Amino acid sequence: MHLGVVAKRNTPRAVELAGRIRENVDATVSVDELTGDRLGIPGEPVAELSACDIVVSIGGDGTFLFTAREVSPTPIMGVNLGEVGFLNAVSPEECLEAVRTAAERIERGDAEFRELPQIRAEGGDGEWTLPPAVNEVSILGPQRGRDNGLGIEIRVDGKLYSGGHADGVLVATPTGSSAYNLSEDGPLVHPDVGAFVVTEMCAEGSMPSLAVPIGGTLTVALSDADGAVAVADGRTRKRLEPPTRVTLEPAADPVRVAGPSLDFFAALEKLE
Repeated sequence: MHLGVVAKRNTPRAVELAGRIRENVDATVSVDELTGDRLGIPGEPVAELSACDIVVSIGGDGTFLFTAREVSPTPIMGVNLGEVGFLNAVSPEECLEAVRTAAERIERGDAEFRELPQIRAEGGDGEWTLPPAVNEVSILGPQRGRDNGLGIEIRVDGKLYSGGHADGVLVATPTGSSAYNLSEDGPLVHPDVGAFVVTEMCAEGSMPSLAVPIGGTLTVALSDADGAVAVADGRTRKRLEPPTRVTLEPAADPVRVAGPSLDFFAALEKLE
């Protein structure tokens, strides 16, 4: 059993938990480079931890998203040091037992993983592709606010859904419905619902948010702006030059999550 650990940077509690896992779990344990520096042991680039049987992410949802980008489709277990924790189901107190149980089940071959769908954006007839997003892809004009934004035309499997002028368009996964999507007045989506959510951002005469089947193809045509940007999970960006078109489809691989299931409704209480 080869176990990887990624701890939130500059967070002593995360590093301490990484050290406890290394000392108390019967497995070969590799840690990311920054955590290795703090523990005084060799570390590995996070992407190389994809060769592990399972990777433990210790931190908030941001740490989980970073880990997922680097190691998927290797299974990930999230240990929650954040405030809400929609992606991290394991508390620090339960960490060691949860990691041991997951490792044993993987070794026995009877592990079950929850799968989080990802969304992928591409454009220019395949000339560019953003890394898969766990939460959302946002497509934004050069500046938000009155008399800014850009022209948009949204199609679902080739059929027109909406068009006009807006600050941008947000396409969220069920996982991401509680993140950026929620701040743009998009709906919450239960994790078991197989849909992406399309939300126009401050549009003139906007349509309501639309839930579309995950297997469909969304296209967003952009016009009437000096520039635009497509952003995956708030981090990876691609600058665009309208007129252009962005295609959004499900990514080939979901994120596989190990360990206990998240109590979705308990996590919602933390939003109040």
